[in-house]
Amino acid sequence: MPDNKILFPPGFIWGTSTAAAQIETAYNHDWQGVKSKDGYIFQRTADHELRRDEDVSYITSLGNAYRMSVAWWRLQPEPFARFDARVVAEYRSFIAKLKARHTYIMMVLHHFTNPLWFVRDGSWENPDTIPMFLDYVRQMVEHFGDLVDNWNTFNEPAVYLVNSRVVGNFPPFKKNLRHFYKALKNMSRAHRLSVDIIKAQYPNTPVGISKNAVVFSAQNWLGRVPAFIADKVFMEYIADHFIDGCDYWGMSYYAKIRLNPFPISEIDTPGLLDKMKLPHDGMWEYYPEGMKESLLRYHKRYGKPMFITESGICTHDSDVRISSIKQYLTLLHECMQEGVDLRGYFHWTTMDNFEWNLGPTYRFGLVQVDFETGKRTLKKCGEFYQKVIAHNGIPPDETS
Repeated sequence: MPDNKILFPPGFIWGTSTAAAQIETAYNHDWQGVKSKDGYIFQRTADHELRRDEDVSYITSLGNAYRMSVAWWRLQPEPFARFDARVVAEYRSFIAKLKARHTYIMMVLHHFTNPLWFVRDGSWENPDTIPMFLDYVRQMVEHFGDLVDNWNTFNEPAVYLVNSRVVGNFPPFKKNLRHFYKALKNMSRAHRLSVDIIKAQYPNTPVGISKNAVVFSAQNWLGRVPAFIADKVFMEYIADHFIDGCDYWGMSYYAKIRLNPFPISEIDTPGLLDKMKLPHDGMWEYYPEGMKESLLRYHKRYGKPMFITESGICTHDSDVRISSIKQYLTLLHECMQEGVDLRGYFHWTTMDNFEWNLGPTYRFGLVQVDFETGKRTLKKCGEFYQKVIAHNGIPPDETS
């Protein structure tokens, strides 16, 4: 376990991360009405749009930074339409309250979700939708650029593309490599052009993406080829499409996935990890060392400053989450001693949310949400994270 020297540099950025679709009530986007693995319908989530002032207090108590996105589908009712002034005012008021408490804002432009009109016009398979996304980016910069300290163009494009076009877990639920390739090319082009739009107005504001990292491992000889392909495509091929124009490399990490040749996880093969006597959370094998391995790998590959844009564990147990945070921060501290220019850490997530295709019973929040009443309660793990922030590292009395 860590010792009392786990301190981070002055000015290190601490925060939490959310996605608008997962905490706001669904409206005219491609996840609305999807039935999740745990049986819930993607509609009402955490009532964030109704409780923004309350959530400001939680967000600002859990760091000096916040990574967020906005509801593209509410801001822009049709392609190339001017943003709805009332929705702009709603978000500007919310962000201004965060800024008044000296909160560093990392804004994510695309986090897995598209307006229904964007899907209707061909989604990411159609290059004609790129100008629609770029118009959204221009208006985002116009209306919010003065409040944003850092931009992510895309959140975890590999997760989005593989789940939506290869394994069929995300809308549009396709299993088509040709669609995957088209969408990858169009999204990566949209990324490069978005960087130009942001830099034209705010040349000194950093721009990057968030790339999910996974450790793929062969469980037996049948898994060797699938693990090799998964690693090369997920960790390198897709990532290389999004490095152009990045001022930094954002990385999220959650899991090690063994293949036999099929994925072994609590999602795909519930109970098997227990039979194999492997540690896991509610979704994946728990392998914190993979955070360090992946960070060092991307440090060597790209040589960019880095942020941890998401880090968390799926559990209802605060003590397990606290232990995980300690392990991850210890490993990140080691990476910095080994030369990684790590600028900040965003924990996933601020509050319990609707975990995409899995549903609201899969919990990652530092703040508990009662999905019937909307009531928020700071968890024991949230209180621990507050101590981390106050100490700028792991407090000496929390190292055991």
